[in-house]
Amino acid sequence: MILQTIWFFLWGLLWAIFFMTDGFDFGVGTLYPYLGKSEEDKRSMINSIGPFWDGNEVWLITAGGVTFAAFPKVYAVMFSSLYTPLLFILFALILRGVAFEFRGQIENPGWKRIWDLCIFIGSFVPAILFGVAFANIFRGIPFDGQGVYHGNILMLLNPYGILGGLLFLLLFMLHGANWLAMKTGGDLHARVTALAEKIWLALVPVAVIFLIASAFATRLYDNYVANPGLALVIVIAVVSLLMVKFYLSKKDYFKSWCASALTIVSCTFFGIIGLFPVLFPSLIDSQYHLTAFNDSSSPMTLTIMLGVVVIFIPIVIGYQIWTYRLFSGHLTKEEMEY
Repeated sequence: MILQTIWFFLWGLLWAIFFMTDGFDFGVGTLYPYLGKSEEDKRSMINSIGPFWDGNEVWLITAGGVTFAAFPKVYAVMFSSLYTPLLFILFALILRGVAFEFRGQIENPGWKRIWDLCIFIGSFVPAILFGVAFANIFRGIPFDGQGVYHGNILMLLNPYGILGGLLFLLLFMLHGANWLAMKTGGDLHARVTALAEKIWLALVPVAVIFLIASAFATRLYDNYVANPGLALVIVIAVVSLLMVKFYLSKKDYFKSWCASALTIVSCTFFGIIGLFPVLFPSLIDSQYHLTAFNDSSSPMTLTIMLGVVVIFIPIVIGYQIWTYRLFSGHLTKEEMEY
């Protein structure tokens, strides 16, 4: 049971890291049509995430790979039940990557407008659909004991699912705005900092409503009631969100970005801790729940994988830290040329 518990929280951690890192990419792309008033603005926004976005998506591949290797039935049922939204996410991510590469190949306004739209779609769609998907996982998915999904995509667009999508979208937009505030200057910087304040004001009531709605739509609070000390993660989420506002007012945008990153991680773990030990709950009957204990790979597989993770994950983290330090600070004129 210890190995299964470790892998359950590693699974959650990998998703949290993905949302924290690629979240600001999604946020920048979603804000792109609203803040990109000129070609220089657009180049600044694209170049601000240029060295990072593809490396950040490694965490999505890692999270999916861990799901497949450690909890194979969860992987099978999750990808069959959520097939349509996950396919939309995949197409959107492909579209975004192609847009980054193709946009600057031809100096033609019409050509660039097409890829500008693709950058927005490729950022907005994953941001909102990841929220919809995870909110529905928190709520429960209607699948039976054979793992067969009894529903359609419209069932995922329930009020709680849509609320989760809106929450993720605003979290990522705030995260992206903080990133741009760190990386840009001039008129773009002034507009993005003003917009960050407005996004924060919109995010707070949505986050509060989501926390309240979770008490009625899910069983997430059962673990918190049984172990009140776990509520520390909720406290961290609330405090970190307040610190975003505090650091924005102090014009300390690096700390504001770190606070928004912590908000995303703690919000993710609010759901992960609330789910434990269930990875994929069934809305039809609790006996069909897929948990860390009834759907894990063999102890030998989990042990070998743990050794691989202990060796290679720190290397990946170290490389990303080096990359972030190398490209830290405001965009330079040299960087703007690419």
